[in-house]
Amino acid sequence: MSNRNNQPPQFRESRDLVVCSTFEEMNLKPDLLKGIYAYGFERPSAIQQRAIRPIIQGRDVIAQSQSGTGKTAVFSISALQMLNPSVNETQVLVVSPTRELAEQTSKVVGNIGDFMNVRCHACIGGKSVGADIKALDSGVQIVSGTPGRVFDMIRRQNLRTLKLKALIIDEADEMLSRGFKEQIYDIYRFLPPSTQVVLVSATLPGEVLQMTNRFMNDPVRVLVKRDELTLEGIKQFFIAVEKEEWKFDTLVDLYDTLTITQAVIFCNTKQKVEWLAEKMKEQNFTVAAMHGSLKQEERDGVMEDFRSGSSRVLIATDLWGRGIDVQQVSLVISYDLPTNRELYIHRIGRSGRFGRKGVAINFVKADETKTLTELEQHYNTQIAELPANLQDIL
Repeated sequence: MSNRNNQPPQFRESRDLVVCSTFEEMNLKPDLLKGIYAYGFERPSAIQQRAIRPIIQGRDVIAQSQSGTGKTAVFSISALQMLNPSVNETQVLVVSPTRELAEQTSKVVGNIGDFMNVRCHACIGGKSVGADIKALDSGVQIVSGTPGRVFDMIRRQNLRTLKLKALIIDEADEMLSRGFKEQIYDIYRFLPPSTQVVLVSATLPGEVLQMTNRFMNDPVRVLVKRDELTLEGIKQFFIAVEKEEWKFDTLVDLYDTLTITQAVIFCNTKQKVEWLAEKMKEQNFTVAAMHGSLKQEERDGVMEDFRSGSSRVLIATDLWGRGIDVQQVSLVISYDLPTNRELYIHRIGRSGRFGRKGVAINFVKADETKTLTELEQHYNTQIAELPANLQDIL
């Protein structure tokens, strides 16, 4: 377990960071500025104020900031600024751990770049290989994809990397600490030596930061200290549940007292997600389920229903915990406590996006009180017992 308080000095935030308090100060292209305001941004968030400028200056950057603070916009704006519009080749490659995240990034780039006539393509597993080949061969300037499909396209030489300026790794802790690490190195081997590398995440454990020495060149570091990672505006509670079998009744009781706008309920396994969704439906609750084994069109359908509000409650694995922004989510329930501490902040960051208020409720079994205490200590936060007057809190 890395102790971030004892990080070696090279992992501290860079001292020479320039803070741009407005988008105008970043000297962005006029059409890009127009797209930023049309998208609904008025002024840059803390991470945007610090990270966009060094990225567009061509520096390697490690950017860490809590969930919901506008990290996707950091690299979307940067990618759009660094494009040469007259070059009809891939110039920026963004890789993400889930298909949903890769598609969302592609949409954000498309929306912010609305006035720039930019070609952006989501290159993800579960979709037609032929469609990817056709899009890439016709010329795409920004590719947002998952590592497996991206590497496949590079290997087939449909995704040409000759003109690539930047590789952006979203959710870098997930990408570099587990199953994707080898795929990222495979992709990296095909990139021009001059390619700029940007890492973005809400959590960056020490071992991931140490690994960056292998493929980053004197990176600018925008790192939020751990005690600043606690999510302001999100009230965190727990409900003591003696044993596993009592969780379901507790959830049903909550349903009776809550008038929920939209809620996400997290379970640790896809089997639990399916079981809980089935059990809720038997009790006539309308719920949707989301996990990694669903076919892509099913996942798309679930997300569409949830985004549009036609399904108000989503039961999901941690696949959904990363970066998927649904504005209306105001309540997150951890039916199971997360299997590691980093996942906790990704989960509760689903509510209270970008400074809005939210509530997180954790079901805690008798043998999990130590885990809860560790979460509190790790994030320097307080998780109180859920009070009776829940209506007033939401």
